Amino acid sequence: MTTQDPTGTGAGAAPGDAQASAAQAGDEAAQRIAALEAQLAEADAERARLRDQALRAVAEAENTRRRVQRDAEEREKFALSSFARELTSVVDNLRRALEALTPAARAGDSGLDQFAQGVELTEREFMAILDRNGVRRVVPAGEAFDHNLHQAIAQAESADHAPGTVMQVVQAGYTLHGRILRPALVVVARPPAQGGAGGSTVDTIA
Repeated sequence: MTTQDPTGTGAGAAPGDAQASAAQAGDEAAQRIAALEAQLAEADAERARLRDQALRAVAEAENTRRRVQRDAEEREKFALSSFARELTSVVDNLRRALEALTPAARAGDSGLDQFAQGVELTEREFMAILDRNGVRRVVPAGEAFDHNLHQAIAQAESADHAPGTVMQVVQAGYTLHGRILRPALVVVARPPAQGGAGGSTVDTIA
C-alpha cells in the first residue's frame, strides 16, 4: 500500500532526488558567479584600457600645446633677426667713427670732442636698445676660439698667446637671444715655428 503525503509538500520524495537538485542548483549558481566575475574582469580591463588611452590623449594634447607655444615664442624672438643683423652694421659704423677720432684730435678741438661725445651717446643708446631686445655684442679678444661664435679669417704665430686663442677681433659679432646673429671675425694664434726668427707670420684663411 502506497502512503500518500496529505500536505502535498513532497516530504515523501526520495533523498537522492533532493540532493541532486541541490547540487544542480549549486552548479548553476557557481556558473553564474563565474560568468559575472569574468564579465567584471573584462569590464575592469576595458576601463583600464580606456583610462590609459585618455591619459595618453591628455599628455599628447599638453605636449602639442607646449610645442605650439614654444614655436610661437621662437618665431616672436627671431622674427626680426634680419632687421637686427642690419642694425649691427650701424653700431659698427658708430664704433669706427669713434676710433677714428683720436684722443689727441679731440683734445685739440672742442667742437670735435663734442661731436664725439654725441656719437658715444648715440652708440650707448643704440646698444641699450639692442640689449633690451636680446642682442648681445661678441668681442672675444683673449678668449679661446669658438667656431659657434667666431669666424677665423687668419692665423698668426704668437709666443704671447696660447694656441687657439683669439689674438685680434677684426669685427665684433652679435647674438640674438643666445643664437648666433653674426659671427665675430677674428685672428687666431698658433705656435711659433721651431727655429724661426721670432717674427709674426700671418696666414689668411680663405
